Amino acid sequence: LVYMPLLEETNYMPSKKFADGYEIHDHCQIIADTFGLRKNALFHTLIKTLKWDPAIDRWHVGTNRDDDIKARFVVLAMGPLNKPKLPGIPGIDKFKGKIFHTARWDYDYTGGSWRNPVLDKLGDKKVAIIGTGATAIQVVPYLAKHAGQTYVVQRTPSTIDERNNRPIDPEWYKSLKPGWQEERIRNFHHAAMERLGPGEPDMIQDIWTEISKNVNAELEAEGWPDITLEEYAQRREVMDYRVMERLRNRCDVVRDPETAEALKPYYRYLCKRPASNDDYYPAFNQDNVTLIDVAETQGLERLTEKGFVHNGVEYEIDCLILASGYEVTNDLDRRWGIDVIEGRDGMSIYDYWREGFRTFQGMMAHNFPNMFFTGFTQAGTNASNSKTFVDQGFHIGYVASEALRRGATVIEPSQEAQDEYIRHLRSVAVDNSTFVNECTPSYFNNEGDETKKRHIFGEPWGEGYYAFEDMLQKWRDAGALEGLVLTTDKVAEPA
Repeated sequence: LVYMPLLEETNYMPSKKFADGYEIHDHCQIIADTFGLRKNALFHTLIKTLKWDPAIDRWHVGTNRDDDIKARFVVLAMGPLNKPKLPGIPGIDKFKGKIFHTARWDYDYTGGSWRNPVLDKLGDKKVAIIGTGATAIQVVPYLAKHAGQTYVVQRTPSTIDERNNRPIDPEWYKSLKPGWQEERIRNFHHAAMERLGPGEPDMIQDIWTEISKNVNAELEAEGWPDITLEEYAQRREVMDYRVMERLRNRCDVVRDPETAEALKPYYRYLCKRPASNDDYYPAFNQDNVTLIDVAETQGLERLTEKGFVHNGVEYEIDCLILASGYEVTNDLDRRWGIDVIEGRDGMSIYDYWREGFRTFQGMMAHNFPNMFFTGFTQAGTNASNSKTFVDQGFHIGYVASEALRRGATVIEPSQEAQDEYIRHLRSVAVDNSTFVNECTPSYFNNEGDETKKRHIFGEPWGEGYYAFEDMLQKWRDAGALEGLVLTTDKVAEPA
């Protein structure tokens, strides 16, 4: 109820607390129909070039279908997890069996479908899956159920709590008052990313909110003593250990002691993305599931024509599934897949941001008129990612509509406004480098190199998400579009 966006706007009730992938897909179709998005959509079309044309104040949008679309505004909304990442294993090009990434699942090979994942073609197959992150945790129980043999290749174990999924009660859902989703998302964000206030309930009740809920229970039992932020952080540190110890103990359901120990996450909470699944750990009690722990070797030795080699032993397999995540920390031109993005005077956005991001409000940049961005970099970061993007869409819509209402053909932040925004952003930044540098490598900390600020969150607004949203609301209420330069002395041809 906090992850699926626009539930009130679409009058949609999810079937259960954690909806299945096909239901999320169906909800996306409902959003498209509700807001009339299909009629102007170009499906199966890739943008290859974006070039600003000052003669007509438009962006030339070149596609893989040889289109030349003239756009008044461009919004780059590719998402942070959009390009599958392949593992750098020697010999990956030599393997002669079936190989695919989880984001490109081959149901023709495995059997089943995305609505009915009965993988009935794997019964006589030996399958290896590389990775034990959020995707693999969902996949492994299905492989354990259907494949003849499953090898789970693990570098770092994940934090996995009980799922405790349950149906949504229609009568309860009907009783919710208008604004209920925003209230729950705000509560979720406080518990997961900031701090629950005195007496504020935990409305979500899951792994993301447990630490805050438990700390607040302690404080309530003590009569809500007046403590400093440092003291609160110390209490969270202690509770972090207790919660992680509880989660480590969940691995003891695995009967083999060596496997159980290897599955235990010995790091702090939020070093890696927490997950929940009721069937992942029990899968390792099946005779057809084997954990291949590569923590000591930091990966497989190599791939061969027939399988993989670990500690000098070759394991023959029929199929290799790559649950290796997405490219988050590479250069933008590699991640975005758009060959050319050129603003004023042929300025490449890839060169402009090569040594670090420079934005205004995290959604615009000087030298790139009428262009907007979505994401976490130099912007607010909500515990519910979809909430972040919905709010950014609203703000971008406001700026674009105001430009049109005022007769502007071009809108762009000034250099001075952008510099001042970045100065303030960094003046309120929270230094959590000690925490992330002590974590295991992940996209939360740029695979262990925090110095380049290329992790998934970039440079988030340090005062908190709702302080960031309040700042934007005051900026909109003022109505001056402060920091933006509007050009109205040229009439461009219609888009």
